[in-house]
Amino acid sequence: MSMFRLQAAHRRLCTELEDEKDFELKIALTLKENMLEMWRIETEQGKYEVLHKQLQKDEEELESQYQEKAEARIRKEKIAALQAEENQLSRKKKEEEVQKEHEERHKKMLEEAKKNHEKAVCFLRKSMARIHEENAKEEVKTQEHMERRIQAVLSLKNSITSNREKLKALQAWNKAMAFEAKKEELKMREAILAEGGNVAKEIFLHKRLLQHEREKQAFREQQKSRKIEIVSRILQEKASICKQKNRQSCTKASKSGGKRKDSLLWRRKTWHYIEKTCEHPAGAISQLRCSPAEEQADGEKTAFVGDDVLCESVEDEKEKDKILAEPEFPGLWSQECDWHKVSNKDMDTKQLALSVMKKEISEKKMEEFQTTVSHKQIVSGHEPKGRTFYSKPSYIHFKDFDVGKIYKKKIVLTNASYSVNFCRLVGISEWLKDFISIQFEPPGKMSPGMSCEVGVTFKPAIDENLEGEVMFMAQTGSFSVPLKCTAKTCILALDKVLIDFGTHVVGETISRTINLTNTGALGTRFKVQASAGDSSTCRATAKSSPGNTVLKAQFELSEQLTQGALNFRSDLDTDNACNLMEPSPEETPREIMLGKVTEGEIGPFSSVKLQIIFIPAIPGAVQAEFVIVFDNSDCKPLCFSAIGVSIDVPVWVPNPNIDLKICMYDQLYQDCVVIQSRAKAPLRLKFEVCKELSKHMELLPKTGYIQAQSSFTVQLKFLPRHSLPQDAGSYFNEETSVLEVPVTILIADKTKQVNFTVHAIVTTYELEINPAEIDFGYCTIYEAVQTNVTLTNKSILPQEFGFVGLPEFVEIQPNDGFGVLLPLESLTLDIIFKANKAKEYSFELTCKSESNRRFKLSCRAVGVHPPLELSHSLVQFAATALNDVSTATLYVMNSHVSVNHFTHAVPRIGNGEVAPVGPTSFEFHVPEDCPVTVTPSVGTVLPGKKSLIQVSFRPTLSDQLIREEAARRLCRAAATGAEIQKKKKDEKRDGKKSNIPITRQQSSGQFVKDGSSKYLSSSSSSEQPESKEIKPDSEAYMAARAFLMRNFRGRFEKYIIPCFIASGDIDEKRGSENLTCSPYNTLYLELHCPAVAPSVVVTSDHGKNTVSFGDVAVGHTIIKQVTIQNISPEKLELGFSVLNPSGPFLLVRAVRILEPGENKALIISFSPNENKWFFEALDIRTAQKNLTLSITGRGVMPSIVCSVEEVLDMGYVLAREKTTFTFKIQNTSTLTLQYSIQLDSLSPTRSKDQQRLPSFLTSSLQRTEIVGTQNYSGLSVFSIFPTQGEIVAGKSQDFVVTFSPDHESLYYSDRLKVVLFGKKIAHVIQLKGAAREHPMFVEGGIPLDVPIESLAVTLPVSSQEALKEEPQEPVKSILLVLEHIEGENSLLPAKTELRVGAIQTAQFASKKNVEFSFDNLSLLQKKGFTVEFVKGTIDRGQVKCISVSWVPPADLDTTDPVIETALLTLKGDVKESYRILCMAKVVSACAPSN
Repeated sequence: MSMFRLQAAHRRLCTELEDEKDFELKIALTLKENMLEMWRIETEQGKYEVLHKQLQKDEEELESQYQEKAEARIRKEKIAALQAEENQLSRKKKEEEVQKEHEERHKKMLEEAKKNHEKAVCFLRKSMARIHEENAKEEVKTQEHMERRIQAVLSLKNSITSNREKLKALQAWNKAMAFEAKKEELKMREAILAEGGNVAKEIFLHKRLLQHEREKQAFREQQKSRKIEIVSRILQEKASICKQKNRQSCTKASKSGGKRKDSLLWRRKTWHYIEKTCEHPAGAISQLRCSPAEEQADGEKTAFVGDDVLCESVEDEKEKDKILAEPEFPGLWSQECDWHKVSNKDMDTKQLALSVMKKEISEKKMEEFQTTVSHKQIVSGHEPKGRTFYSKPSYIHFKDFDVGKIYKKKIVLTNASYSVNFCRLVGISEWLKDFISIQFEPPGKMSPGMSCEVGVTFKPAIDENLEGEVMFMAQTGSFSVPLKCTAKTCILALDKVLIDFGTHVVGETISRTINLTNTGALGTRFKVQASAGDSSTCRATAKSSPGNTVLKAQFELSEQLTQGALNFRSDLDTDNACNLMEPSPEETPREIMLGKVTEGEIGPFSSVKLQIIFIPAIPGAVQAEFVIVFDNSDCKPLCFSAIGVSIDVPVWVPNPNIDLKICMYDQLYQDCVVIQSRAKAPLRLKFEVCKELSKHMELLPKTGYIQAQSSFTVQLKFLPRHSLPQDAGSYFNEETSVLEVPVTILIADKTKQVNFTVHAIVTTYELEINPAEIDFGYCTIYEAVQTNVTLTNKSILPQEFGFVGLPEFVEIQPNDGFGVLLPLESLTLDIIFKANKAKEYSFELTCKSESNRRFKLSCRAVGVHPPLELSHSLVQFAATALNDVSTATLYVMNSHVSVNHFTHAVPRIGNGEVAPVGPTSFEFHVPEDCPVTVTPSVGTVLPGKKSLIQVSFRPTLSDQLIREEAARRLCRAAATGAEIQKKKKDEKRDGKKSNIPITRQQSSGQFVKDGSSKYLSSSSSSEQPESKEIKPDSEAYMAARAFLMRNFRGRFEKYIIPCFIASGDIDEKRGSENLTCSPYNTLYLELHCPAVAPSVVVTSDHGKNTVSFGDVAVGHTIIKQVTIQNISPEKLELGFSVLNPSGPFLLVRAVRILEPGENKALIISFSPNENKWFFEALDIRTAQKNLTLSITGRGVMPSIVCSVEEVLDMGYVLAREKTTFTFKIQNTSTLTLQYSIQLDSLSPTRSKDQQRLPSFLTSSLQRTEIVGTQNYSGLSVFSIFPTQGEIVAGKSQDFVVTFSPDHESLYYSDRLKVVLFGKKIAHVIQLKGAAREHPMFVEGGIPLDVPIESLAVTLPVSSQEALKEEPQEPVKSILLVLEHIEGENSLLPAKTELRVGAIQTAQFASKKNVEFSFDNLSLLQKKGFTVEFVKGTIDRGQVKCISVSWVPPADLDTTDPVIETALLTLKGDVKESYRILCMAKVVSACAPSN
């Protein structure tokens, strides 16, 4: 038992020991895993340690910046506080000063008011006394006026009788003349018949002659009138020149002297033309001549013009004649005037000689000034610009001088240059030397800013204007001071050219004054007289019959005319008006006349008041023209006119147009009409309205008396009725609704009536509702239906309105149906109907106007109770940024559990059937292009249940908007590019033009124009890119999207989503095809979707929210930066969502705070570990808005295909020459590969590999030598180009391998590695090559030499020495092994090959070919060996294959191999010998070959 126990204990201990071991192994594994995890954590921490330190530094810098900003802000606030205190103190001081000034001003005003009051009292007393005197004078004048009126009426009577007699005599004379003409015509007929002539022809010719004489006479009269018009225009021109002369300053007047002379010259030409064209045989010119004084003045003017012409050259005269392109009057230049030629013929030869000498002297002086040496002043590297000396005053002006007196002036010259300068007097203008003398002492050197004085003395000898200059010379050049002398002149002007007396009654006396002002220094004598063309006052009458209209006015004015005179007036109206004679000036009374002052003397710088008196005698408009003539011939006559209107009616209405404004039908309107009287006795008035409007308008009282020189008020009543348009007739305009009513005031014992007009705009008070009937259709109880009506005010007055008595289920907006309509205004009202239960509705709405009128609006509707209802029919989303998502939830509820309509409202359509109780389905239809998603959009709700609905709103920029913006940007860029190209072409064209000779510019101009026009046409024909052609991945599309997102101003959109309802459950297999829904049971979900600009936007990669790493090789890591910007005006704190910790994406560096307008970069890395696509979303969170970044990338396994598989043999090359080989590597993967080419001979570990044993000392299994013989120079035997770069996906790259040995060896080798991304070895190529000193080689068999060279370098033997020396021993030994297989086919020999070749090289191009030959072949043949070619020749670059075969002899001992030696000799540039060891043996078919 104890043994069993021990065995059991042993087994238990063994199991425990095994468990302990297993546990120990688990602990070790977990320890290793934890250690590995710890090391990983430490490596990750090491990665982030640099970022952590950088973050600490950034935080410290931020704190220091915040402290600096705070200190700066405190300093600014302190400075601002100090400034505010100073401003407050200064403001207080200013207020105190202003208050003191105000008090002082107030005191002064009180004192001045007292003084003014005292003065006003004195003036008032004087004015009252003056008024009494004037009243007494007016009474005397009225008496005189009455006498004049009596005389005027008497003279009128006499003139009427005399005119009647004259007219009768004229009519009798006309009849007698007509009778005589008939007699003469009969006599002519008889005479012609007696002579046998053609009567009709002769009479026709006689009439033509008479008509020609009449036309000639009419033409002469027309010429007279035309001459008068020309003279009046010339006088107007004179008056305008005088006005301009008075307004201009003295300097401008002197400059315009030449122009005035030219105008005088051309005025003389005009007179000359008038004299020629208007010449009359009876001496019409003498009749149209001016007065002798005017002729004398004209003669002086012509003489003045002649002197001016003498001082000008013939060329200047020709230029002046060419300047005037068109005459002022038509036909003026039909005959050329030889005015200048005559003056040139009469020119004195002495004056010409003097003028020529003066010109020569002035030219010499100018040449002296130009040739004078002047030195430029350069101070501190700057050359002064402008004048070096300034004079004060800037010019010398002797104004208003008198001949014989002496005038002196001083000027001060100041050195305005930058350095010391001097000044000396050169002289003055030649024509001023007789009158001007200069007193100037040269001051010597003058420092900058110093000045000197110059004295100028003027001794006038002639009374003419002089101009010239005083010339000086300075170190920097010449300068001059202008000098001007102006004689005394008269500058006369009137303060006004038109005196308007206004309207006055016949018999009054009105006086006005006009001021004649002389602003010149010379006085003259003046005389005021009536105009030459208008010796008496003229009345504004018709041109066709002036006498007739004058007689009409006189008959209307006269109160004592007889009935015969009235009959005579009617006779005159029917008579020929052209044969009437004008009344003589003596018979017409003068109404506008001059006052007491008609002539006198006006001194220099003085003015004279001229009085004009208006005494109206005959009613009508009166006009008079006056001319002021001066003794001074240089002063042109001044013209002015006076007008006035006289009336004879003593009663007038101050307001002849009474405007009642806008009136409405059936409303009473009243107004007062005031009537004034000028009569000195009471008058009886009677008021009449036209018969058409007697029912609508009335004047009360209809008859009344107005007292002398007082007013009378009449009351006007206007009550327009609806029959007004028919009753008024032509007085009412139906289109404009304007009424014009003439009202007549009849004065007792007066034939003249006084009229005034009543104006009114009559309008209606109707309101129009359109449409007159509204059908709201079907409306559910959960929604409201809105329709629009238009309320129009047909009146032109504003009207108040209001809808009264509205039912509880109707609402009218705006302002609850109340408001004011402007004239003819239409207002759209919203009628909102909300059914409270399912039934049919029919009702009327009443609109009441301000005038208590009622207007009806009929309405009808059908109420619907749907089976389902929404918990919220309106969803208002929060302001959502672009590309962000806002979500809202609501429920679709089915509360229909019973069909008992007595206990509760049941679902139905109007008064129709009740909906069945059971599962009810719904479906939401979201419109296209709507940024709203409803989940689920289809479902079924059981009775008494509800279904959760989620609505998401994701605002984005519309694709069409982005495309349009991209098209606009492309158009602007194209236009800018076209402009730049055009400018470049223009610059090139201008450059070419400047190089073209002058003789060829004209011919090449047309070519340039044609080229530019072609360019413009081509640029204009460039079509605008269509928005549909722009691709979403193009740069223009991305730039437009980024621009629109940054400049997004927000938008608010409303969407109404219908929800269709059907009774029954949705079959998942067949969908909703079997369910029928009624359109009246449709529910509507209204969504308010405000979209705002994001707070944070991506600025890198054209504003894309997608970070695409593209294709990345598996195992590699790529880092990208995403720049974000805060475009909001607030500081933002950012948060980030967590990326998949096991995924390939990693947020390397995050951003926590963004200042307004600040840009910061996020760093995201991508390390794929599989060959597949990866996608993650990174949310950048702010306080209110989010920004989602979509991160994508694809892991790709790189792969390539090389045209060389494993070994690349470069063949034989002469030493110190080179050969090349090209191979290709193709990228068969989908990403761009970064490659590098590495050679083992250039490996950094090769020095360690060379310390190992050589390969020939080790077994074949242990030989790992890849790098063979290398150059003695240290340069690599094999080189490759390129060594690194990129291969685009699907493309290939050519690589060139160069083999360049520097000594002879057969064992050149190396290994080439293609490394991708610096890590993965994608392909390995073994490089081999051989080099010889001589251009021949033998290869084949088994070489018996050592592949590793000795460290001792042996120099090659020259070719000549090699030829001279005889070969002592073979250079190399080659072993040929031939194995004959026994048993298979004894007839088949064992074969092997030797290859003998000649190397192609340019070094031995002239040498002969290579020859080879075998020696000692007899021994070989004895032992069964056969050589194919014993001797032969090999061309350059060729290889000869020599076959060696062996057939075992019959007596051969198969146990031992057969060995025999032959000698192979090569002859080229040298002779070489090879010992060929042929070893043959027989082997069995099953035995493996060694």
